[in-house]
Amino acid sequence: MTRVSRIRARRGSWLLATTAAMALTLTACGSGGTAKPAADGKIALTAMDYFTSEPQHSAVGAILKSCAAAAGATVTQQSVANPQLMPKVLQQLSSHTLPDLLMLDNPNLQQIAQTGALTPLDSAGVDLSGYYPSILVAGSYQGKVYGLAPAVNSIALIYNKDLLGAAGLKPPTTWAELTADAAKLTTPKHYGFAFSADNDGEGAWQFLPFFWGSGGDLQHLDANGSVQALQQLTGMVKSGSVSKSVVTWAQSDVNDQFIAGKAAMMINGPWQFPTLDAATSLRYGVAPIPVPKAGDPVTVPLGGEVWTVPVTTTAKEKAAAKVLACMNNSENQLSYAKKVGEVPSLKSAAAQLGQTTPEMAPFVTEVENARSRTAEVGTKYPAIQTAIETALQSAFTGSATPLQAMTKAQTTASSAQ
Repeated sequence: MTRVSRIRARRGSWLLATTAAMALTLTACGSGGTAKPAADGKIALTAMDYFTSEPQHSAVGAILKSCAAAAGATVTQQSVANPQLMPKVLQQLSSHTLPDLLMLDNPNLQQIAQTGALTPLDSAGVDLSGYYPSILVAGSYQGKVYGLAPAVNSIALIYNKDLLGAAGLKPPTTWAELTADAAKLTTPKHYGFAFSADNDGEGAWQFLPFFWGSGGDLQHLDANGSVQALQQLTGMVKSGSVSKSVVTWAQSDVNDQFIAGKAAMMINGPWQFPTLDAATSLRYGVAPIPVPKAGDPVTVPLGGEVWTVPVTTTAKEKAAAKVLACMNNSENQLSYAKKVGEVPSLKSAAAQLGQTTPEMAPFVTEVENARSRTAEVGTKYPAIQTAIETALQSAFTGSATPLQAMTKAQTTASSAQ
């Protein structure tokens, strides 16, 4: 998300219901036979992703082409706009026409893996050693790894060095410091703090570090920790340190506000660095997201897209697995991560990136403890995400107290599962 998933929150329940139904009827997407090679003797593969924008599209395409050649194959990259990817995948599931390599946003992997349409990567001969455990969890379903991410991402606190310096402030590390600093940084020209609270997936994604930081549990949205997290952010909206417009801001909108000098601090991800760097008059820094009290660990959601090998034919699965393994070697991971502003999923490559690219160091540190959004709740996450975002919007607009909003969220999430 991400480049978090931009699939509409209102579509989440439909996806879950549809894939659950397919799980009862779908067996295999291919015959298990052999693929007919092309005239030049190479196996022709297809790959599908949602990277319609640059630099992701070209970066992925170059690696796919190189890795396919090394595997004695050719590959055709098909990039589908993000909101259309999952509906297209579901249609292909029903018609047994999935591509040979399929990219999925990691929260959606379990929905597809449960249908039996994906090949376990260990049985396909893909080396699973050297990865952060959280990354393997994000690509797993019922204990088996079905997807690997060449690179991952998350979110951190990005701040305007000049504005904080003029106010005599250092980046806040605790909730109390964040509240006080945001208030001090708020002027008629800019807000002290900004984040996304939209209802399109990114609102829940940006709320999770606060939610988990206070002990929130995705299975019990009305627990004390969950309510405290919402109270923390709601208080800042009410005080005027945060704009009420955050309920309509996507992460790109938040970034635009920050670049325009209308926010002194923001929550955002490393994929924004190219646009931030293009603003030559802007001096920004990156720090971990503040925690409830000093010494608490920072727990952020793990973002990023996993590549899978759908069940097709024996020969195609073998070739596709080789391509996937090649995409995930250290050299390709590091090259891709640098181009798109993400963190390699291999520990060794991530450490190298953190040492050579200072602005990525906080994200490398966070990935160690990053948490998959589906680790606790599996395929229930889309419904939970929708309930959380409704709660955020209710609390920030003043139509409900944080306690009322999270209580309703729990009821809504439970009834949808």
